[in-house]
Amino acid sequence: MATTAAAAPRRRRKGGRWLSLWAVIALAYLFLPILVIIVFSFNAPPGRYNYQWGSFSLDAWRHPFEDADLASGFRLSLKVSLLATLISTILGTAMALALVKYRFKGKGPVNTLLVLPLTMPEVVLGFSLLTLFVSISGLITLGFWTILIAHVMFSVSYVATTMKARIRGFNWSLEEAAADLGANPRRTFMKVTLPLIAPGIFAAALLTFALSLDDFTISYLNSGTAQTFPITIWLKKRSSIPPQINVFGTMVLLASAALAGLGLVVQRRRERALR
Repeated sequence: MATTAAAAPRRRRKGGRWLSLWAVIALAYLFLPILVIIVFSFNAPPGRYNYQWGSFSLDAWRHPFEDADLASGFRLSLKVSLLATLISTILGTAMALALVKYRFKGKGPVNTLLVLPLTMPEVVLGFSLLTLFVSISGLITLGFWTILIAHVMFSVSYVATTMKARIRGFNWSLEEAAADLGANPRRTFMKVTLPLIAPGIFAAALLTFALSLDDFTISYLNSGTAQTFPITIWLKKRSSIPPQINVFGTMVLLASAALAGLGLVVQRRRERALR
């Protein structure tokens, strides 16, 4: 018995080492493509395609907007993603608050409908939206606004689902306490509810921005003559793959990492202040 008891900690330590090793391998597998993107942004390719390493160069970083099509597509994607994130975050947060906090008729069907865009194949969703936009072509033409509407439609589900998970752990007695102290509903929301659910809103906004910026299928089907960044890359790959594509990807990666780090710092400072 003593031998068995002594061997148990050794087995746990050995199991922990193997678990750590597999975690490192999994993370390396996930981050290797990202590393390739960063490295090849400093490449001077021998031809028109940035697939093979030529030599180290900073030309792509010195002139990231040299390719007019890529620059235009990147600006359009940023514009769509920012607006879609703003609208979807507001609508999704409001929906999550209503679904978690209140009881009303049709709550079950609304929850079901909210999940449908998450489970439906993008090509089906994109073609359905295309059919809708074509049927009302007299009111709207395919382009920027149809892309924005499509992105908001599927992004709201992601925001609402993320926020529902966050709000379920909310202590609603805090709102009641604020009301007892004389705060009106608006002041209670701005001073009590919003600060406590802000980390969830920030996480949902980051997720929405990434999904919108990255989307190809739905955007391609509903873009008309407008070309977002993924569509531009798809169309250009037949003739060339310039290193500026990797530069834009690295810029987005660094900006996302900076925002995520900033959110983590703010959250930790808030937690320390509450202790």
